[in-house]
Amino acid sequence: MTFDNLADQAAAEGLQIKEKPLRSSDGRIFGNNIALRRGLRTSAQRACVLAEELGHYYTTVGNILDQRDTEARKQERRARAWGYEKMIGLRGIIDCYVSGCRSRAEMADHLGVTEEYLQEAIEFYREKYGEYAALDNYVICFEPHLGVVELREEI
Repeated sequence: MTFDNLADQAAAEGLQIKEKPLRSSDGRIFGNNIALRRGLRTSAQRACVLAEELGHYYTTVGNILDQRDTEARKQERRARAWGYEKMIGLRGIIDCYVSGCRSRAEMADHLGVTEEYLQEAIEFYREKYGEYAALDNYVICFEPHLGVVELREEI
């Protein structure tokens, strides 16, 4: 999912995206306005931030800026999870394997995300699924290292 695809989705929802000199975060959503920190250098950075802000649009209710509040932290996690699913998902990890990606850098480039965002997503999936997750004819192993195995039927 590219920044432009996400921007189109935001526009279809009636959201406006603007670059602002944010100090405490890379993105913020308020009402129908999404602010991205001015100076995000790459389209991958911009896409990752926009995905999370769209996640807030779809999953968050009220002001969650105070992350000392348990409910605010839960909503932050839901918004990030939405972004991880939109940008990567288990299918994206499998697609990286099928496409021959052999490093995190290659995976991040293939998916259009930053390496940091990819790592955060993998950690999220490890917490969500445990040691492995199965999808179609693939098993994604999260422990001890990320790996994908294709299951083949025996003849």
